[in-house]
Amino acid sequence: MATYHPHLPTVFAALSDPTRLKVVERLAMGPASISELSQPFEMAGPSFLKHIKVLEKAGLVRSRKTGRVRFVILVPDALRWVDEWVTQHRGQWEQRLDQLGSFLSQGDN
Repeated sequence: MATYHPHLPTVFAALSDPTRLKVVERLAMGPASISELSQPFEMAGPSFLKHIKVLEKAGLVRSRKTGRVRFVILVPDALRWVDEWVTQHRGQWEQRLDQLGSFLSQGDN
């Protein structure tokens, strides 16, 4: 049985939004300011900050303020939970798909 981390549903929910997923992908390259992160998106500042708060609540990012600028960094541990969960389930999924493929190919005979 796969190791379940109680924070996983929150992490998956946070990553399910395209805007938040793109923010996480960008942060994989390194820290960025809120203004830099929000630049590619056509939304008001408060709306974008809600996305950052969701990512923070999920434990995916942390932010800190330096002067007037708020910087955001990726917290890789939360992504490790996702990677471990997917890795543990991959074998079952591949086995089931192989069984389905065998079953479907038998129908061709």
